[in-house]
Amino acid sequence: MHEELTALAERLTALGEQPALPCLDPVNAAMIRNWTQALGDPGDWADAAPPAMIQVWSMPGLVEHKGGGVADEPLRLLNEHGYTGVVATNCEQTYDRYVKVGEHLRSTMRFGGVTGPKKTGMGEGYFVTWYQSWYDADDQRVAEMLFRVLKFQPRKRAGNAPKKGGKYPLQPAIGLDTRFFWDGVNEGELRIQRCADCGTLRHPPGPMCPSCNSTNREHVVASGRGTVYSYVVHHHPPVPGRTPPYVVAVVELAEGVRVVGNVNGCPPEDVHVGMPVRLVFERMDDELTLPQWTPAGAPEPVAEATPEPEPAELEIPLTPTFVIATALATRDFTPVHHDTALARAQGTKDIFLNILTTMGVVQRAALQAVPGGKLATIAVRLGVPAYAGDTLRVRTERAGDHTLKVRGAVSLGDHVTATVTFKEDA
Repeated sequence: MHEELTALAERLTALGEQPALPCLDPVNAAMIRNWTQALGDPGDWADAAPPAMIQVWSMPGLVEHKGGGVADEPLRLLNEHGYTGVVATNCEQTYDRYVKVGEHLRSTMRFGGVTGPKKTGMGEGYFVTWYQSWYDADDQRVAEMLFRVLKFQPRKRAGNAPKKGGKYPLQPAIGLDTRFFWDGVNEGELRIQRCADCGTLRHPPGPMCPSCNSTNREHVVASGRGTVYSYVVHHHPPVPGRTPPYVVAVVELAEGVRVVGNVNGCPPEDVHVGMPVRLVFERMDDELTLPQWTPAGAPEPVAEATPEPEPAELEIPLTPTFVIATALATRDFTPVHHDTALARAQGTKDIFLNILTTMGVVQRAALQAVPGGKLATIAVRLGVPAYAGDTLRVRTERAGDHTLKVRGAVSLGDHVTATVTFKEDA
């Protein structure tokens, strides 16, 4: 496949600039309004279109066009050989001038090349690059773009194989009867189920009260104090993330119910029946925290001083609505931006922002930092995905008289680093 792909890339590169997908609609106020509302862009664009919107005018949407995309054949070939995952990695746009409402553009493409195979965080893949240009009715170029995507082989996971990437392999089964308990753990509480009719406490939680058979239930928050009722010292078999020997205890809470957990913070030989213990929480990975126990006399952990986060010029909650609405407003119907099941099937955690939206967010931050500026170029490099449920915090920094550095970060790290330049006569 590699030789066939290389030969195909050489042939496409030699073709040079070719007609591309048609711009189905003239530049119009309705699409501009949808785009600005979805992205939360507060700019008053009057009769001009936001420059970062340039690619939207030639996006095919859900209409299938035969031909017109110079990268179609390489992408199809990679797809047929198992490289079914796709994620954009780079986008560089140059704006010769802003386009006006009413203009009907045409676009061309030229192939830029294929690089690979490369080992990446998403899996083995190939980087595919192409260029697109847009022209007005007088055949004057109004914008140009470099676009690069990674076509990768999604990692295959055996049925019960642990997920990679530092995830603790022993995960609890969370259902309707137990979700309240794990929600409490995530909030630093040890929640105990209580019958809403007779008041009996019970643990483990269940659907019916063993005392009165009522299915009405609520919960109380335990004090976090108890005594060791019984225990074992675990030596074998090995447990991921644990170094034997260690103590697994049944702890009787002050409230009267018993719970199971490890006793940390002391040697196994110091543990004994009747030993007073208090609740502590142990973080196992980015998603899982477990309630554990430590001797009641052990000193409370001293929390390290957390520095105040650097203020962000732009802070965007990445709700599922925002992720999906911006994808639709940019006419990007790729499933990883709106279909959670298909996104996860490709090895991602959830749906995530598309690169057209990221370009728009960078533009929004840049013009907020330089009011009245006229954009000349935006060049972005994508880092970690910006998943639904996270928050995107964008900061800008002057890098010269007409240059701005933009950085957008999420909880996983930098989502985008960008360089924005402004026209000198602005």
